[in-house]
Amino acid sequence: MSRPLLISDCDEVLLHMVGHFADWLREDHGLTFCLDTPGFVEAVTDTNGRPVPAETVWPLLDGFFDAQMHRQNVVPGAAEALQAIGAVADIVILTNIGDQYHANRVEQLDRFGIRHRVLCNRGGKGRPVAELIADMAPGPVVFVDDLPVHHESVAKHAPEVWRLHMIAEPRIATHVPPAPHAHARIDSWEEALPWILMRLERLPM
Repeated sequence: MSRPLLISDCDEVLLHMVGHFADWLREDHGLTFCLDTPGFVEAVTDTNGRPVPAETVWPLLDGFFDAQMHRQNVVPGAAEALQAIGAVADIVILTNIGDQYHANRVEQLDRFGIRHRVLCNRGGKGRPVAELIADMAPGPVVFVDDLPVHHESVAKHAPEVWRLHMIAEPRIATHVPPAPHAHARIDSWEEALPWILMRLERLPM
């Protein structure tokens, strides 16, 4: 019988990123990233409090992944949870970064004992999730991500998937409502692990 499948995002699910990005913007570029401002681009302002144009923000994000991934640290409980899940299910990490960062992401996760298949993606995650299901023909599938837009995409293209909204950065989580297309919102791996295992193992709920 096919094994169940966990498809997990990386940044702000397995590894902390946004706080380190904010520190780097302040230290190296004199910019502010306001963690309680909705929207990634909208959160970046200059020394006068003026919004930084999107065409400037996105290259800065690439600059972070080019040279600053060493700053990132593992989310508490993430590695241990994946170890427990890996005993009963396959795991794929679907991360929204360019293919040029694939090797660095694999190495980065390996430093924290997280050694699973890594796929890079740009844009909505619904289609790649559907493609994974078609390719792997798994049992039950759980998808974990911090961005509501990806839960909406997965709900559209792979509606049979269980969808868990998780934001591991508390300074962001308190200002973001639960994703309407997710089945649940849980922001810690300690609480998320039993929720995930119940669905992967088809246990009574």
